[in-house]
Amino acid sequence: MQNFEQSDMLKRLPEQFFAKLVAKTQEVKEQGHDVINLGQGNPDLPTPEPIVKELQTAAENPVNHKYSPFQGFGYLKQAAADFYKREYDVSVDPEQEVTILFGAKAGLVELSQCFLNPGDTALLPDPGYPDYLSGIAMASAEPAFMPLQRENNFLPDYSAISEEALDCAKLMFLNYPNNPTAATATKTFYDETVALAKKHHICVVQDFAYGALGLDGQKPQSFLQSEGAKDIGIEIYTLSKTYNMAGWRVAFAVGNPSVVQSLNLIQDHLYVSLFGAVQSAAAAALNNDQTAVKQLAATYTERRDRFIRALNDIGWDVDIPEGTFFAWLPVPSDYTSEEFADLLLEKAHVVVAPGRGFGDYGEGYVRVGLLASAERLEEAAARIGRLEIFK
Repeated sequence: MQNFEQSDMLKRLPEQFFAKLVAKTQEVKEQGHDVINLGQGNPDLPTPEPIVKELQTAAENPVNHKYSPFQGFGYLKQAAADFYKREYDVSVDPEQEVTILFGAKAGLVELSQCFLNPGDTALLPDPGYPDYLSGIAMASAEPAFMPLQRENNFLPDYSAISEEALDCAKLMFLNYPNNPTAATATKTFYDETVALAKKHHICVVQDFAYGALGLDGQKPQSFLQSEGAKDIGIEIYTLSKTYNMAGWRVAFAVGNPSVVQSLNLIQDHLYVSLFGAVQSAAAAALNNDQTAVKQLAATYTERRDRFIRALNDIGWDVDIPEGTFFAWLPVPSDYTSEEFADLLLEKAHVVVAPGRGFGDYGEGYVRVGLLASAERLEEAAARIGRLEIFK
């Protein structure tokens, strides 16, 4: 059997840190243990029934059995534009300022390939979503990291970035509400971001994956609500988290027309378009009553409150997450994040994600997904408490 050598591009791809965590989890499960898996970001609740019904109906329409338009149906772009006007009072042109994506991850990876040449620089949050690095590696570009630290509310400190680094950067990736830290961003921060990007001619990519998941009834700020944001960047919105549609792979990008045009161009060469029935269901999700979204945020708020209370009861002093469905928890000083995650898996049969997997500045933390019932989250805290680490 011949072995065909991989391309240099594939060899540049970063290691999937969490593949090892998945393997460890499976090993413990195979030993017969009841594992509470809080280490992933996969929504545990079903897609709302009206969206599923729309998919079923649309799948029966012969129009959707043909190739869809390369750049998506106009009705879905219009739904995205109407959604932004209704939810954020942001006006966007559905034809020039909206592009349909095969999930947010695809768009985030494609953007580096659209705008970075070998040796170019992109600014990335650290800790941050690991797949930002994947697109940069494919483009043979270089990352420059912006530390997210507790003392700055897990926002990048722009004053700490050298003028040289800012002048070299072509892209900047942001993500608020933030994975993994669960922090949120303010309009003031986005206003500063717009001013900085204009000064240094940087394209800003705001990953708004958790845009609907402000906790305590708070509505997260959209980057595009800052004046001039469309001049220098885009926001990527996925339906995965808002509507529990992670497996449907549908998202959209909104903002700067030249960025939208470039995303359309690369996708013309990669795909034909999303299955029409998925597009119809996505439009229904965006257009219809949003009560289920509010209920979802309330569910995560209740889970968070009960979980954090249970952690405090065992002596684990943690910050209260402001958004997303994650909690970012400090690791006892005697452990690295991976050692602590291994301990919880092996001794308590609770899976958490080591912060180091999200970057150097993730060390000292573990990420926990609020993606189990409140009762299971309380059980996870109780199991950890029985280890008597925090006594």
